[in-house]
Amino acid sequence: MNGHQGKLVVLHEGQGDISAYQQLAERLQLPLYQALNDVVTEDFFLSWREDCLSLIDRNNLKSGLSVEIEHRPGEQLSWPIAKTGAFAQALGKKTLTVVDATAGWGQDSLAMFRMGYDVLSIERSPVMAELLADGFKRLQLLSWVQQLQLSPPRLISGNAIELLANLEFVPDCIYLDPMFPPKRKKSALAKKSIMVLRDLVGDDMDKEELFAAGMKATGKRVVVKSPDYAEPLGGKPSASFQGKLLRYDVYLK
Repeated sequence: MNGHQGKLVVLHEGQGDISAYQQLAERLQLPLYQALNDVVTEDFFLSWREDCLSLIDRNNLKSGLSVEIEHRPGEQLSWPIAKTGAFAQALGKKTLTVVDATAGWGQDSLAMFRMGYDVLSIERSPVMAELLADGFKRLQLLSWVQQLQLSPPRLISGNAIELLANLEFVPDCIYLDPMFPPKRKKSALAKKSIMVLRDLVGDDMDKEELFAAGMKATGKRVVVKSPDYAEPLGGKPSASFQGKLLRYDVYLK
């Protein structure tokens, strides 16, 4: 049974070649509609907007969510960018290869890529994996990526716990950003992308198993990103680096 049935459809809206929409609907086992009026009960739909595969909330049709591939505000535009701040400190200056085992919207994978790391991204939600694949495809077409002959992060769709046990290489670092339950129901609204991801995917109830799999598979370290209120996932970390409202806990092998 597709876990997204009843929540999500693929919507063509008569724009462009329908074959890409048909293939997407088949891969995700979702209905394909050709007009918004046909969407009756579903909360979200997938469609291409301005050449980006987007996840669109029927209650806010103007602002679809897609994987953002451009540099973050204030980030230097050269490649690789400087490895500074809590995030880079946690990953480690001598680290070369990183597996992002909980890729989500791909922003941490892309930040690692811009810092010069060799990145493998794992995403178990088939919907998120489609959005990521579209984003990485667009990244490959950017002029600076082509000029420097860079390859975007590699992407595998599936359960990271199983995939980490069967990696074809030993990464220097495995990075985990599991979905933690919100601190309280009346807390400040999370970013829309996180809210939508939680609605579609839910909390990561197996994060302890994922951490154990990461410790087995890594060559040097596991880094866990968590909200500052959360208990460390793997017990007392080897080191911890504080960011804004979040924390990066480092566990050395």
